[in-house]
Amino acid sequence: MKFPNKLHYTAEHLWVNQTPDGNWLAGITDYAQDLLGDIVFVEPPKVNDALAKGTPCGVVESVKTGSDLHAPMDGIVTEINHDLLNAPETINDAPYTAWIFKFKPDNAEDIKHLLSAEAYQALIETD
Repeated sequence: MKFPNKLHYTAEHLWVNQTPDGNWLAGITDYAQDLLGDIVFVEPPKVNDALAKGTPCGVVESVKTGSDLHAPMDGIVTEINHDLLNAPETINDAPYTAWIFKFKPDNAEDIKHLLSAEAYQALIETD
């Protein structure tokens, strides 16, 4: 399993990465896509939706089950990855490039509350 060091992670199995324009990309981790199996549907949050850290903001469904996406930080959704609506299986193929939504955090300092790659790996090893 891969956990790129440049990303930050949530206990709910999302990764985030800051973009040069100050927005953040969010997607599900390799671990999460592996647990879900073949992903068949993605329901991202809507553009301009308010995000509240830890609350459901979307859904990823696989042939096995569905799983809520939990907001990684407080903020506003600025864009969704429309490509995933027609090809959700892209997440299985490339979980760290197949971002689901982009958001502008209310406070970029909240990144300090997310997990490093090492801390995320330690978390899933206890599951």
